[in-house]
Amino acid sequence: MLGGGPRPPLLAVTWTDHVTGRNGYVVIDRLVRGVSSGGLRMRAGCTLEEVRGLAAGMTMKEALHYDPTARYVPLGGAKGGIDCDPADPEAYGILVRYLRAMAPYVERFWTTGEDLGLSQSVVARAAAEAGLKNSVQAVYPLLDDEQKARRRLADACAVQVDGIGLDELVGGCGVAESALVALDRDGLDRAGGRVAVQGFGTMGGATARFLARAGLKVVAVVDVRGTIANPEGLDVETLLAARDEHGTVARSALRRGDTELPGDAWLAADAEILVPAAVSYCIDPGNQARITAKYIVEAANMPVLPEAERLLATRGIAVLPDVVVNSGTNAWWWWTLFGDIAADAEEAFTKVRASMRSLVTTVLDRAAADGVTPRAAAHAIAEDQMSVISDVFGWHR
Repeated sequence: MLGGGPRPPLLAVTWTDHVTGRNGYVVIDRLVRGVSSGGLRMRAGCTLEEVRGLAAGMTMKEALHYDPTARYVPLGGAKGGIDCDPADPEAYGILVRYLRAMAPYVERFWTTGEDLGLSQSVVARAAAEAGLKNSVQAVYPLLDDEQKARRRLADACAVQVDGIGLDELVGGCGVAESALVALDRDGLDRAGGRVAVQGFGTMGGATARFLARAGLKVVAVVDVRGTIANPEGLDVETLLAARDEHGTVARSALRRGDTELPGDAWLAADAEILVPAAVSYCIDPGNQARITAKYIVEAANMPVLPEAERLLATRGIAVLPDVVVNSGTNAWWWWTLFGDIAADAEEAFTKVRASMRSLVTTVLDRAAADGVTPRAAAHAIAEDQMSVISDVFGWHR
């Protein structure tokens, strides 16, 4: 039983670095048309079981966005992981050696990119040093025109919106839209709605920006130094401008009324929405009791432990699951590469918002109809979609 699913992955590999003894992993959960998709994370303590769960989640994320009228046909799910602190001086060398060892998979079966602890630019540089053409080269045979597709994606990644790259914003746009759907369904006024965001890197920062611009008050954000809070609402744009490359905010940017609290203070924030956007397994059966929010919107992968989710449900707190909420980044990559959208910010945000609003609405409708949690509903929808994909394209396992 991996990632909540009944079947084992197609492939699970453990690699040991001959220089440092550190371990790395790749799991290919499923192939569609011979290819899978899923990012590469680097964090101290990363395990094979963790990567297995993430790979199974990627299979569902891909399937949930299947549209038979689109050029993009969802791929199978995969994931990579390296057990190393990305700040370790040895980290980059380990990454290069890992990608060199995993080259046969990257060349043919596994498209990958940034995930927790790694930026896309670092993955791309390490892939080139490892002798790879690109970290997504396995998908090239499926494209109508590889050169046009690669140029389109490169152009899209070069787009800047108010000083932040489009590729760093689309995921947060999807998370924010997911939260807004939940508020709208309950008839709650966006103006003055409150949100707390754990993690202020790419995903958390973009989510905070879009929710603030939608009229919500961001009352707490968390970085590695702790929680920054203000019940009247933080100045998100000022905090974004004061971030370093790791998402840590310079405290000199804080205004009068902003306070510094412990790192776990966000759990008890007086807010309707909590957005865990940093690490896995951060909400457990013990600390869930501190939460009073109405919704937990999973921007990170697997932030809520299953038992904690069960306890939250008994208290009427809904968890919008990661396989839905944070799927916008992955979908945007493929929509752009396959040519469903152009290298344009307005078109990208419109597509992400429409797709996420439709998907979250479908999931919440299914959950209400079946009397199950949003996660169970999302998994059921993904299984339905995977069956359709299998009927059309066959099983490549």
